Amino acid sequence: MNLYTIDTGFFKLDGGAMFGVVPKVIWQKIHEPDSNNLCTWAMRCLLIENQGRLTLIDTGMGDKQNEKFFSYYYPHGDANLISSLKKHGFSPEDVTDVILTHLHFDHCGGAVKRKPDGSYAPTFPNAVYWSHPAHWDWAVTPNDREKASFLPENFLPLQASGQLQFVTDGQPIVPDVDFILANGHTEAQIIPHIHYKDKTIVYMADLLPSPGHMPLPYVMGYDVRPLVTMAEKKSFLQHAHEQGHVLYFEHDAKIECCTLQMTEKGVRMDEAMPLSAIL
Repeated sequence: MNLYTIDTGFFKLDGGAMFGVVPKVIWQKIHEPDSNNLCTWAMRCLLIENQGRLTLIDTGMGDKQNEKFFSYYYPHGDANLISSLKKHGFSPEDVTDVILTHLHFDHCGGAVKRKPDGSYAPTFPNAVYWSHPAHWDWAVTPNDREKASFLPENFLPLQASGQLQFVTDGQPIVPDVDFILANGHTEAQIIPHIHYKDKTIVYMADLLPSPGHMPLPYVMGYDVRPLVTMAEKKSFLQHAHEQGHVLYFEHDAKIECCTLQMTEKGVRMDEAMPLSAIL
């Protein structure tokens, strides 16, 4: 198995929204905001080459939305989805599987591209796109709280193309990649577990956007069930610490991975490292 970090750029979100009820005087020590109270976050995906398959987890924001939409989120950075694939010697045609942890725009926007004639098509023409059936239904008929995050053009073309399939609870998605579900941030978010050599690397998606979200009350304002998120984090972190899992962060602008330690305040980050240090 080979693993590759796929950087798709950075964007900005309101710091208060990202840390919920935690006061700014506290969270700004963890993640410094700019003059508009915005914090910079990564959209870091993961590529897995294993047993003849090339599996991508999440796809970033993509580039097909209009200027007004992007003005809210300030996408920036030199990297994008396609250039990062090419950096590692791959093209969109090489990808066999795409795991979408959930269908918020910053996780699945790159799954679909806009063609020159204005129509939409899957970015990866030879790939199976994997989603959870309960989450798919949740996104297709969105609640008012999340409606702005579920953009139909980001995922309905996957179904129309015939490339969409659903994961099965309790079964691996692809070889050596299984998952748990988290329901606090959104319904049935997939949290992939990659079994690499003697390690388990957990792709954190929005269960833990960054190491700074490990304290239980540090829950995003975007989460639809914050008390569920707190319970899920507590259970996950305890288990991950006991099992020696490595966490891979999709959204932390600087930290790719970390190990865990138990402290008097609970489970916290131990050693931060790039993915390359694990391989």
